[in-house]
Amino acid sequence: MQGSPAFKGSLMMTWNPRLWLCLPVLAALVVSALAAQPPDDGDGFEPRFGPPPDPLSFALDTDRDGEISAAEMRRAPEILRGLDRDRNGTLTLEELLPRFPGPPGSRPGRGMGPNRPQIQLAAEFDQDANGYLDADERKLALAALADRGGSGRGGRGPGGRRGGEFGRTRGPGGGRGPAREPGRPGPKVTLEEADHYPDASLYEPAVLRTIFIEFDTDDWESQMADFKHTDVAMPATVIVDGTSFPLVGLRFRGQSSFGHVPAGSKRSLNLTMDLVHKDQRLYGYKTLNLLNSSGDPSMLSSVLYSLVAQDYLPVPKANFVKVVINGESWGIYCNVQQFNTDFLHENYGVMVGARWKVPGSPGADGGLRDLGDELDPYRQRFEIKSKDRHDSWLALVNLCRVLNETPTEQLPEAIEPILNVDGLLRFLALDVALVNGDGYWTRASDYSIYRDPTGVFHIIPHDMNEAFQAPHGGGRRGGRGGPGGRGFPPGFGGPPGGRDGRGFPPEGGRGFPGSFGGSGGHELDPLVGLDSPRMPLRSRILAVPAYRQQYLHYLRALAEVSLHSDRLAPVIARYRALLADELAADTRKLSSLDAFLAATAPSADRPPANSPSLLEFIGQRRNFLLTHDAIRDLNTIPVRPPAEHISIKPNDGTAATVAISEFLAANTKSNRDPQDELEDWLELTNYGETAVDLSGMYLSDDPTNPFKWEIPENTVIAAGSYLV
Repeated sequence: MQGSPAFKGSLMMTWNPRLWLCLPVLAALVVSALAAQPPDDGDGFEPRFGPPPDPLSFALDTDRDGEISAAEMRRAPEILRGLDRDRNGTLTLEELLPRFPGPPGSRPGRGMGPNRPQIQLAAEFDQDANGYLDADERKLALAALADRGGSGRGGRGPGGRRGGEFGRTRGPGGGRGPAREPGRPGPKVTLEEADHYPDASLYEPAVLRTIFIEFDTDDWESQMADFKHTDVAMPATVIVDGTSFPLVGLRFRGQSSFGHVPAGSKRSLNLTMDLVHKDQRLYGYKTLNLLNSSGDPSMLSSVLYSLVAQDYLPVPKANFVKVVINGESWGIYCNVQQFNTDFLHENYGVMVGARWKVPGSPGADGGLRDLGDELDPYRQRFEIKSKDRHDSWLALVNLCRVLNETPTEQLPEAIEPILNVDGLLRFLALDVALVNGDGYWTRASDYSIYRDPTGVFHIIPHDMNEAFQAPHGGGRRGGRGGPGGRGFPPGFGGPPGGRDGRGFPPEGGRGFPGSFGGSGGHELDPLVGLDSPRMPLRSRILAVPAYRQQYLHYLRALAEVSLHSDRLAPVIARYRALLADELAADTRKLSSLDAFLAATAPSADRPPANSPSLLEFIGQRRNFLLTHDAIRDLNTIPVRPPAEHISIKPNDGTAATVAISEFLAANTKSNRDPQDELEDWLELTNYGETAVDLSGMYLSDDPTNPFKWEIPENTVIAAGSYLV
């Protein structure tokens, strides 16, 4: 039909002046998009495994109530014409994606995305230039902020709908589910009542440390909410293990963990130890992230993810703390390490390099696809956390170009000099094995990127609080849709408009693909997303046979060892014992004590519930992975093509009795050597009855170089002994 929109591989929409002719097609697309959104769960939390809304639905939902009304459909031509910023008669993905207003005076085109600047107030109102705003200075700053229309408040209270996210305000503070009441005042706690752990590290898992926070006002929560999108941190005195730390800066952190939670309930906190005193640290760390574990009734997702992942790659540490604010308990928070220079020094031995956070967004488009040569589309998706250097962005653009445009057979040679591929494969395996509901496999976001001083990129887990969970929402289960396909709910048929399972025209192209991963849960296909251009770290890297084989080997190792109940059951039991009494007294928690006990119960003791306990889910996931065809049928990777077989039968000599009995790779935490250094190591054991001289023998971790490390002369292992 003439005048109808033409969708191309680059997701460009064209129309003639009679744009109303395209409304039937738009209506079908919107209905399909809305139908694909998972329902609320019973507690009013946002769905764990549903995708963010598609950009078209977001654009048409002008009142952000999660629905496309008849009035909004009638206004569709006007809305879409308004989005065509260059007036060329087409809509690109960048024009469809939501634009967030920047602060007054911000440059046009830079208000959208994670790099939009904060509203600058601190320097303007710090009248005594002492590095923070006292009560009088904050009062002036708040008045100015109100005059400028920049209040950071993000919600309308219990049951209200927060602006800015289409169809995702399902949790506390907004949504169609039952309105969540704000928290109640907690019990009073004095400094003398707290246990002290001065010899334990900040992230020691076995202790529950108490963090006392003392503000100069009882109105701290309201002020922090108003300052949310500014550069103003609330100053406070923090007391830990009997030591006082003055002038620590506090902010509310996160988006959904702030906007979905009403005032008076537990919102996530960010503590800056060096707000004024630049050398001030808490057990060696300058930043603390205290998370509210919203949507995780077990409370354990982040700590378990960190525990499992630390055996495979650098990952933020995590444990629990109790928070007391102005003498009143605010209950249990998950204490997760910040991705900053402290993290780099701890894991890479340096404190320099470019760092990006890839936050969630309505477009779910932070997967490192090629966005062209202009930097603005990258700035809209990737939040730079280090110094904003032009060459860092150019390197990121080059990574995307190489990743997406290099032919598969040439990809290893092109990508390995600029990307830690082995670390990426470990990341991808963890992401899927642990069913990270905020992971790359489904949202193409919520991870971190680090470019080290040698120019190599590293992919690092970031958001870990939605792992180990079945999909919420009860009985809904759509079709599986093939690798990378979401499937469609019963009764909605196949993809709209004759599209394929990826949600875009068959001819493909560089436009925004559909495909929001699989259905989640313990049956999440480990080969999800292999045909999705939206997720090139999966679709392009795993298209290389050797990389896919190694990825599957990591998945098997995770299933066989890391997800074994013998390892995780004692950990879950210890945290259950550590937290249960405190959660019973926690008046501001976001889920019930019964939900926590059910989620952390031993399988045999768990009362009936809508979703499995952690141990049940982990067991189901482990069994699914180990019986998956691609993992079950794994063989050892051959180091060279088969050759002619020649047998030589010796008439003397004895069978080898020395073998590698134990090893530790990427040692950063334990087992120091005699020089007090954290070096990688392995242990050789002589299982024979006579001593063995290893002179002239070699060790190697490279099949192409078997003579990499020569064992020193006169190295002898006695019978039954070992050598490290």
